[in-house]
Amino acid sequence: MSVVIAAADGVTAADWREAVRRAASGLVDAGAAGEGYPDACVRVVEENGPYIVLTKGLALVHARPEEGGLAVGVGATRLASPVEFGHPDNDPVDLLLAFCTPDPDAHVGVLSGLARALSGGLADRLRAASGQEDLARTLKEAVPDA
Repeated sequence: MSVVIAAADGVTAADWREAVRRAASGLVDAGAAGEGYPDACVRVVEENGPYIVLTKGLALVHARPEEGGLAVGVGATRLASPVEFGHPDNDPVDLLLAFCTPDPDAHVGVLSGLARALSGGLADRLRAASGQEDLARTLKEAVPDA
């Protein structure tokens, strides 16, 4: 299975909703998600709270496959200025990883590989990337089958 990679650097966002929409829009632009996916990702946080803020400064933006996942896609978005999600421990967020999948089973390997990469310092490598191309290359190296 191939994974669609998206990356954006220096993205401006007034608040967490705009940050989530901008991160998920990268997957739409790359052809991995449908037009409604960014709003579905915002609804996830509105309905469930800021659980997507996994560690200090890092959020995993996603929605259910039926909300617009067209392919397995992973995107990295680095914000120009961090935003608050309302997470008690891990705010503010400066790095968003967006994720989509067309069905519930297709993404298991990619997500576990991404989790391994994050525990191995992926967030720090993404923050240290020298621009959008380096950001995309760093993400592609970390994600299996990308």
